[in-house]
Amino acid sequence: MLVWTRTGRAAVLAVFGLVVTVVFVAPIATVVAASLAGSWTGPLPSDLGFANLGAALSGREAASLSVSLQTALLAGALALVLGTWAALAAREAPGWLRRATDAVFHLPVAVPSVAIGLGLLIAFNEQPLLLGGTRWIVILAHTVLVLAYAFSAVSAALDRLDPAYHQAAESLGAGPVRVLCQVTLPLLLPALGAAAGLSIALSMGELGATIMVYPAAWRTLPVTIFAQTDRGEVFDAAAGTTLLVLVTLVALVVLGRLKGRAALR
Repeated sequence: MLVWTRTGRAAVLAVFGLVVTVVFVAPIATVVAASLAGSWTGPLPSDLGFANLGAALSGREAASLSVSLQTALLAGALALVLGTWAALAAREAPGWLRRATDAVFHLPVAVPSVAIGLGLLIAFNEQPLLLGGTRWIVILAHTVLVLAYAFSAVSAALDRLDPAYHQAAESLGAGPVRVLCQVTLPLLLPALGAAAGLSIALSMGELGATIMVYPAAWRTLPVTIFAQTDRGEVFDAAAGTTLLVLVTLVALVVLGRLKGRAALR
C-alpha cells in the first residue's frame, strides 16, 4: 500500500469498507430482506418468512428461471466457441486484421444493449432467417452481448501463452490440429473457465436487449422481475432477484472449481 502509517492504513481500510458496504452490501442486503418480508412499513421489514421465496420457486418465476439458465448456458457455450475460434484465428492474422477483429468483437459492449436488441429484431424478423418470436433470437442477443468478454479472456490468455510450447510440439512432429487439441487448448482451460463463468453471469442478468426481443413463451427471470416491479409487486420481485443471485453464484462456484482443477493439471 502507498500509505505507510498504521493509522493511515486503518483510515483507508475504513473508507474502503464504508464504500463497499454502501455500494454493494447494503443494496443486496435490502433485496434479501425484502424477499423475506411480508410487509415493510417501518425502518425494518416485518412478518418475515419464506413465502415469497416459495412463490418464486413455483409457477411463472420458476419457468422464467429455467429459461434464464437455458439461455445463459447456450449463449455462454456459443460465445465461448466463437470467441475462442476468433481469438485463435486473430493470433495468426496480420496486425491490421487483428485490430479490426478486436474492434468488431468489442462493438456490442460499446453501444447500448437496447440498440443491439432492436437491431436483431429488425434484422431477423423477415425471411429467409426469421427468428423473431422464437427463443433463438433471445439466445442470439445474449450471445452477441457476451461474445466480447469471451473473446477478450481468451485473447489475453493467448498473449501470455509461451510460444515455446507449441514450437516444441511442432518440432516433435505434431500437426496443427494435434498442437491445438493437446497443447494450446489444455493450457487455455483456466481462461476458458473464466470466460464461461463471466458469460453465464452476464447472460443471467441481461435485460436491455432481452426486453426488446423476447417472445411471451421465452421470458427470462430479469424480464419477469422488471414486470413485477412495474406492477408494484416489490416483495415478489425481491424474491426473484434473490433467487437469481443465488443461482448465478452457484453456477460461478461450480465453474470456479472446474477452472481450479484445470489449472492444477
